[in-house]
Amino acid sequence: MSQTTPADTIKPTATTNHNIFATFYERLSRSAYERSFMEPLRKEMIAQAQGVVLEIGAGTGLNFALYNPEQVERVEAVEPDSAMLRYARERLKTAHVPITLTQAPVETLPFADKTFDSAVATLVFCSVTDPMRGLNEVRRVLKPGGILLLIEHVRAQGAFAQQLQNIITPVTKRVAGNCHWNRDTERNVINADFEIESRRDAGGRVQRMVVVRARHTT
Repeated sequence: MSQTTPADTIKPTATTNHNIFATFYERLSRSAYERSFMEPLRKEMIAQAQGVVLEIGAGTGLNFALYNPEQVERVEAVEPDSAMLRYARERLKTAHVPITLTQAPVETLPFADKTFDSAVATLVFCSVTDPMRGLNEVRRVLKPGGILLLIEHVRAQGAFAQQLQNIITPVTKRVAGNCHWNRDTERNVINADFEIESRRDAGGRVQRMVVVRARHTT
């Protein structure tokens, strides 16, 4: 079961401005890697979103064009980074459903309890400041039975690959918007009282990625 953290011990979260990384990420979004690898994963995940949707860490808005108006009523998208938001605002025009974009971190979501039917995150919980606090916030704003859809960097399998991740992670934290390749995000999802309904590997041994569908059960 998840545990709440006393208010006086919670570290404050803040918005950011990773300008260099945002520029690099935007260039990567136009690459063959994005078209051949990430875009199919995005489509697979977004196809499962329905109702009122929360998109966490919207980044440069690469998911916006993928929401199906026959399944999705509207999207509330949050992104803490000012540089990412500049690109995301431009991509709002590609959306086929209403999307509201707000600058906010997942650790302090500006929404009421039990607001959303689905929540979507693409390479987000590897980089948030406090992943457990963020997941608990997502659970708070999801309706009971709501779905959490994730594509995430996660902890590698095997001691050698894990050690390589531990060596690489201080670098990725500095140059890739606080990305931690070695986080055990699947375990964090379970600890936040979500039930994992399906998951599959989608990446390599060291830069391991998974696609996860989890349900809010309480």
